[in-house]
Amino acid sequence: MFTNLEHLGLAVHDLPAATALYTTLLGQPPYKTEHVESEGVDTVFFRVGGSKIELLAGTTPDSAITKFLSKKPQGIHHVAFEVADIRAEMARLRAEGFVLLNEEPKYGADNKLVCFVHPKSAAGVLVELCQSISAPDHE
Repeated sequence: MFTNLEHLGLAVHDLPAATALYTTLLGQPPYKTEHVESEGVDTVFFRVGGSKIELLAGTTPDSAITKFLSKKPQGIHHVAFEVADIRAEMARLRAEGFVLLNEEPKYGADNKLVCFVHPKSAAGVLVELCQSISAPDHE
């Protein structure tokens, strides 16, 4: 079951400039920055009430963010929802006919297990499922 809107992921070309812009816009600094080697991205997180804004910049030519930005303008990349049990939610969505981009959850930024739902099966929106984990034991 989806429990809340976890974050909006925003793809940006220039992470330091976007970080400065969102620091001014939101009136607060980010609470976390992180490099996710497996995805080829650098991330910056801001808290906004009970949700977050995640800025993403590709660090390799083959990262999903770099490829996204080669075809589209910077802006909303994905919508992420917190789930209590990511594997159960993945099974439910598969049974409902949704196409998932990964067979098993992957370790993502901000101490999360993540899985993405293909935009073609979600009205053109890339949807991320996120389950909190206690510690980054994958590093």
